[in-house]
Amino acid sequence: MSGRAGNLSGKALVLGSILAALVLVGAYLAAGGSSYEPEKVQDPCQPRPWSNPQSLGQIANQFTISALDGAACQLGVTRETLALALTTPERRERFEKRYGIDDEKLAKAIRAGLVRAVDDAEEAGALSPLIAGPLRQTLQRIPLEEAIEIINDAQSFLGDAEGFLGPAQGVIEQLLPGGLGGLGLP
Repeated sequence: MSGRAGNLSGKALVLGSILAALVLVGAYLAAGGSSYEPEKVQDPCQPRPWSNPQSLGQIANQFTISALDGAACQLGVTRETLALALTTPERRERFEKRYGIDDEKLAKAIRAGLVRAVDDAEEAGALSPLIAGPLRQTLQRIPLEEAIEIINDAQSFLGDAEGFLGPAQGVIEQLLPGGLGGLGLP
């Protein structure tokens, strides 16, 4: 290949690339790409209907979303912002600093979110009223680290009846003849 022929094929390659880029931009604009707006984040203070959860995983997912919504509403932030903040201690610290929130305020909000999740789960029929009442009382006093753990791993929390009931287990044992056996729980 001579220098002139190589130079022409190099120019053709550059022109072909430019043409392909222009076609791609044209197709993007024709498909409505110039008016793209990201999806709006839902207001965490608005109730979110539960679907008909069929599995523990679905219940845990909806429980987590509901708990995060409730806590985010209390704090005046988005659910997504709060969820990200609870992934590591460092992110939590940055979140608290950025929004002027201390551990006490965060704990109160997360507890409120967990109680909201119990309310939503009970209303959806995913949680027995016999368990919901004592569970609400337990969650209102749970330490911050445990509350965060429940939000981050609701499936384990909900999957283990004894872990799920925690201190409420003793209350149920006293209130129900036959204790937990009367509920059909292990």
